[in-house]
Amino acid sequence: MSEQVMSSEVVRKFLSVAAAAEVLGLSEMTLYRVIQANSFPAVRVGRRLFIPSQALDDMAAAAIASGGVVDAAEWRPTQVAG
Repeated sequence: MSEQVMSSEVVRKFLSVAAAAEVLGLSEMTLYRVIQANSFPAVRVGRRLFIPSQALDDMAAAAIASGGVVDAAEWRPTQVAG
């Protein structure tokens, strides 16, 4: 797989904390705090944290399906890819 294709696949699957915070309308510091409190899904690569874009999509879908509020601290994915 070429580096360019691999790079764009990674961009599609993961967001930086800054990008995820912007999507969610939060400050980066707020998002870092909820990640540190184990209240929001993230992937650590070295010292950097990334947010799986699928987690954001799944949380939004859960909120729509329930017609209510989904608490990120209590939300768990229904299926983990493996």
